[in-house]
Amino acid sequence: MNVIFLEPGFPANQRLFVRALASVGANVIGVGDRPYDWLDDELKSWLGGYQQIANVTDEGALEWAVREIQSRLWVDRLEAVVEAHVMAAAHVREICTIPGISARTAYLCRDKVAMKEVLRKAGVPTAASAGVASPAEARDFARAVGFPVILKPRDAAGASGTYLARDAGELERVARASGLADGAPAAIEEFIEGHEGFYDTLAIDGAVGHDFISHYYPNVLDGMRTRWISPQIVATNRMDSPGYDEVKEMGRRVIGALGIGTAATHMEWFFGPKGLKFSEIGCRPPGVGQWDSYCAGNDFDLYREWAMAVCHGRTDRRPSRRFACGIIALRPDRDGRILGYEGAEEIWRRYGDLVVGHHFPAAGTPTQPVEAGFMANAWMRVRHPDYDELRRILDEIGATIQVRAG
Repeated sequence: MNVIFLEPGFPANQRLFVRALASVGANVIGVGDRPYDWLDDELKSWLGGYQQIANVTDEGALEWAVREIQSRLWVDRLEAVVEAHVMAAAHVREICTIPGISARTAYLCRDKVAMKEVLRKAGVPTAASAGVASPAEARDFARAVGFPVILKPRDAAGASGTYLARDAGELERVARASGLADGAPAAIEEFIEGHEGFYDTLAIDGAVGHDFISHYYPNVLDGMRTRWISPQIVATNRMDSPGYDEVKEMGRRVIGALGIGTAATHMEWFFGPKGLKFSEIGCRPPGVGQWDSYCAGNDFDLYREWAMAVCHGRTDRRPSRRFACGIIALRPDRDGRILGYEGAEEIWRRYGDLVVGHHFPAAGTPTQPVEAGFMANAWMRVRHPDYDELRRILDEIGATIQVRAG
C-alpha cells in the first residue's frame, strides 16, 4: 500500500506515524515544506519517497505534489494528523479521488458552529452556540442565553484564542481582544459549568476500534491562563466504569453524525449540573503527546494500531488498561530564562520508577508563556496502576517542584 503522509518531519512526533506506517508494510511518501536533507537518517529509512512544497496547507501546491506522485504510482491513502493540515488534505483527497475523510467531515470537525448544528439535530447534547460577525451579534446572543459566555475562533483548536466573558463589560473587552470588533468571525457559546475531559478514539469504517478517556485538572481555561497552577491531563484505566457509558455512547453518535470513517478523533466534553455536554471534536489525534500516555498506560503501540487501521482496516492488539497515565506541566515562576529546579531530585528519588517521559529545559533556556501549553516548559509523564494514587502523586509533584526563572 502506498500512503502519502503530510509533513513527516515536524512536529517531532510526526515521525512516530511514519515509523508505524512503515512497520505495517506501507510505502510511505512524505510531503513536507522542509528540504529532504533536513530529515535524519532514521526518518529517511522509513520513507519510500519525499516531495517538498512551500506549504502543506497550500491546497494548490499540495494537489500538485499529490498528482506528481500519482503520475508515478498508485496512491491508496493520503493521511494528515495535524489540525492545520486536515482540511487541505481532505480537499486534495477528493480532487485526486483518494479514499479517506471527506471535505464535509473535515469542515464539520473544524467549524464549531456548523459542528454543533449537525450534532444537535442528531440528538447530541451540546451548549447553545452561534456564529457571530460583530459585537452587536455577540451581545444579542448573551442577552438571549445569559452570561457567562465563551468566545472563540470558529476553527480554533483546543483553548487557542478562547475567551470567557462573565458580563457585558468583559464581552466588550474580549470582542476587541479576539478580533471580533474588527470583523473577524467567531463562535459564541453558552458557558457550561462542570468538569472537563475528553474522549479519544481510533475509528475504523465508522466504528470505534480503540477508545480512551482523559480528564483535565483543572479545566483548560483555568489551566492555560494561571501561572501558579501545574495543570494535569490524566488518562484513566477504569474504562469499564459504568459512569463512562454515556460518554462512550455520545462519542459513537458524534462519529456517525459527522460521517467519520477511518481516523483518529479527539472529543472534548463537560459534565456538571446540566449533565453531559459535548464541546468539540478534532478529526485527528490529541495534542501534548497524549497518545504516548495511552501507549504507556496500555502496554501497546497506538501509533502502530493507527497504521493498521489506515492500511489494513483493522487493529491487532488490545489495550491492557494496566495503568492510569498522566502528564503535569511545571511552569516557571516568571518569564525570562530558566535558572534551575527546586525539589526535582526528591521527586525523582520517590517516583522515578513511575516516570515514563519528562522534559526539563536546561538552565539558560528562554521560558515560554503560560498559554503556550502543557509541553511548552518543563513537564513529567507518570503512570500508576491506581488512578487515585496517580492523581495524588501528580499533585505532590506540582507542589514540590519549583521552576525558577529570571
